[in-house]
Amino acid sequence: MKTTISTLLLAVTFTLSTQTLFKAQANTTHADLSKSDTSIRPFHINIPQSQLDELKRRISETRFPDKETVQDASQGIQLAQLKELITYWGNGYDWRKVENKLNALPQFVTKIDGLDIQFIHVRSKESNAMPVILTHGWPGSPLEFIDAIGPLTDPVKYGGKASDAFDVIIPAIPGYGFSEIPTELGWNPDRVARAWDVLMKRLGYKKYVSEGGDHGSVVSDALAKQAPSGLLGIHLTMPATIPAELVKPINAGDPAPAGLSVSEAQAYNAMSTFFGRNAAYGGMMVTRPQTTGYLLSDSPSALAAFLYEKIAEWSESNLHPENVIGRDAILDDITLYWLTNTGASSSRFYWENNKNNFSADAQKTKDIKVPVAISVFPHEIYQAPESWSKRAYPTLYYYHKAPKGGHFAAWEQPQVFTEELRAAFKDLRKKL
Repeated sequence: MKTTISTLLLAVTFTLSTQTLFKAQANTTHADLSKSDTSIRPFHINIPQSQLDELKRRISETRFPDKETVQDASQGIQLAQLKELITYWGNGYDWRKVENKLNALPQFVTKIDGLDIQFIHVRSKESNAMPVILTHGWPGSPLEFIDAIGPLTDPVKYGGKASDAFDVIIPAIPGYGFSEIPTELGWNPDRVARAWDVLMKRLGYKKYVSEGGDHGSVVSDALAKQAPSGLLGIHLTMPATIPAELVKPINAGDPAPAGLSVSEAQAYNAMSTFFGRNAAYGGMMVTRPQTTGYLLSDSPSALAAFLYEKIAEWSESNLHPENVIGRDAILDDITLYWLTNTGASSSRFYWENNKNNFSADAQKTKDIKVPVAISVFPHEIYQAPESWSKRAYPTLYYYHKAPKGGHFAAWEQPQVFTEELRAAFKDLRKKL
């Protein structure tokens, strides 16, 4: 079902001061909006120049630590590499470019469950477009999906068929980007999933599909378990497939047990390495998100190091993500976290979740009754084996190994990501 944008909108635009963004939302612009308000309002970004000037000043005053004592990145992102990024951030990077790019897209905000949810909503010109809600993760943001909007909404222009078209909805998880920061407990993946269904219904969609990686996979799993009317299926790039009997030995760093297939042993070893060497960031955010937030809110260079390390590590880039994603695009994401001061609030989402995102048992994937599609990218944190995927998701109907890409599938390889969604949801279009 299609509804015109004009019937849904109030003629309101927002000029955002990031330092007082959420106070302004609470005390002025949104003071008259009750929890029952269902209006959908236009959203416009205009960061005050004073905030950008302050950011550059803080960057210029960075005090770097001494050099690492190893010749690789085993102690963390290397000093020379980070210095190069920070120097460009302070002297060459221009936030206004991405601000203008975002403002050229249809952006909106609407209140759901007491919070203002900011989202991008691009309708295809094709009348049979399939509505898809795309959910980001950490250290990403809605910016992960920007370059996939064109191929998804206008497939003919990008080598596809008109029948491949999607209407694209990209919300920011509460506490991320320009969505409101929760001030109470309970904004976990289940609650976000419920909010997403409200959003899709509010936009006039009676039927839709959901896609996500990282947090987005967990939210999509939660949505599928809730199985609201109209949800046709989900697509995951970071599924929860680890069998229950392997969780403890993986966490303990035990050798892969006998009897695993080649792909299962590879997945086992990848997860063992992840939890043993590369998951300290998660431990910080799961257990002490507020303490983590002090570091990320006060120092832009600390924020950049914290986010950039994982962008480098998880992308298919040999630890140089600027060669795949682009240096400016990476700094767009980091700057978004800085300007919205969401270091602490984004960390709290880990605290609220506090489950093993890779464990089929922890995520209760067998409770999912709607169709599930999985795309495995070669440089994901682990490549979910098809055998584990079938066991974890009884309703799995699509499983495919993508030719290239990593954890940030849409960000790294928007065309490949688009082709995966086209193939994954092809058979569900008949249900629209």
